[in-house]
Amino acid sequence: MTEPGDGRVAVYIDFDNIVISRYDQVHGRNSFMRDRSKASGDGMTADPKVAEKLALATVDIGAVIDFASSFGTLVLTRAYADWSAAVNADYRGQLVGRAVDLVQLFPAAAYAKNGADIRLAVDAVEDLFRLPDLTHVVIVAGDSDYIALAQRCKRLGRYVVGIGVAGSTSKSLAAACDDFVTYDDLPGVTPVASSPSGRSGGRKAAEPERVEQPETDGSAEPETDATEPETVATEPETAPPATTPRKRSSRAKSTSVQAAPETASADPVEIAPEPEADPEAAQEEATRLLLRAMQLGHEKDDTEWLHISSVKSQIKRMDPSFSEKSLGFRSFSDFIKSRDTLVDLDDSTTALMLKLLPQRAPQRATKSRRAQHP
Repeated sequence: MTEPGDGRVAVYIDFDNIVISRYDQVHGRNSFMRDRSKASGDGMTADPKVAEKLALATVDIGAVIDFASSFGTLVLTRAYADWSAAVNADYRGQLVGRAVDLVQLFPAAAYAKNGADIRLAVDAVEDLFRLPDLTHVVIVAGDSDYIALAQRCKRLGRYVVGIGVAGSTSKSLAAACDDFVTYDDLPGVTPVASSPSGRSGGRKAAEPERVEQPETDGSAEPETDATEPETVATEPETAPPATTPRKRSSRAKSTSVQAAPETASADPVEIAPEPEADPEAAQEEATRLLLRAMQLGHEKDDTEWLHISSVKSQIKRMDPSFSEKSLGFRSFSDFIKSRDTLVDLDDSTTALMLKLLPQRAPQRATKSRRAQHP
């Protein structure tokens, strides 16, 4: 939702940097490269243990984009990565849903070192001259290679905001930006424990599996030892007839598989509209947008009360399809009143003001940090 006086924001995401940094933050330093080297090719998601670790370190891209929208209208948003990799491909639905341009980087070497850094910096500088109305540049990365880019953007009169993962961010990059925020401090993001706890947590999760395997093997060994002489004698006799039913069953499976796509293709068409039409899900999503808009407003302005129009504008930036009438409310103030357990509405004057109730208010430490960068 573009309004007069709003900033115009460009967001550049070094996606590999954020994903790897978040993984190392949750599971321990350099754990991503170790798990990647153990996997064959790009089969990190094929390993159940590594796939579970990836799920625990999932990055909430929506929180990053919503925070960037608090500075104004998002003019362009780009994410740089090799989207053919399975680790990054899992995020494509989330990114496309937020209208993020996915820039494909084809790795020329093993890990395409600095490929995203150079491409991102070149595009950013080009956009600054091509789009002179840009007021804010958001760099989502923690690599020190972006120091020169941040300095050049500031020299060209843009307000530079950096977003990085704690523990994997260069202090010099934070100093080069006008405002720098760690990923854990973004509204809607649940902070995680430090890397040492992540390592111990991974070991604890793996220990039960190792303990259970010897127990089951040990209990099964005495039983199989007693039956081994009988089974070995019968196996050669039963092996030939067992092959014929297997072939028949495979043919039966092939015919069932051919019929399955017809029914499977019809099911998603009928099921897909149901979540969108679910009124409870729509109400929960609206509540989430309201809370995040209020948190962003309190952190940005460092004020106790926010004007109702600024809150609605922030919600429209995060989700342009938001409409209080589609939720069953006559006006936005009625929508706010329905959330009186979360938001306090002051309607004593014509200028309606809002504030989060104490249990939902952002921490004071975050406010003081943002206040240092007007």
